[in-house]
Amino acid sequence: MPQIIPIRDLKKTSELSELCRKVKEPVFITKNGYGDMVIMSMETYEKTMLMNDIYKKLDEAEQSIDKGEVMDGFESLRKTREKYGL
Repeated sequence: MPQIIPIRDLKKTSELSELCRKVKEPVFITKNGYGDMVIMSMETYEKTMLMNDIYKKLDEAEQSIDKGEVMDGFESLRKTREKYGL
């Protein structure tokens, strides 16, 4: 379940840091009852960025397949070996 805290709790930096590391997901900050910011631990941020990169590469691969820009695996290995003299 997402963690939602009011902006006034940002003054409790040590507690907030611990919360971010403990929940391992973004913590939503509200201001006057409305969403204002999102904070997260470095670990969560890095994992999120890694997953975004993976999803982007998968999307690019799917687009290449849709366009027919793919080749047989054996053919790909043969061309790689020829290119590097293996």
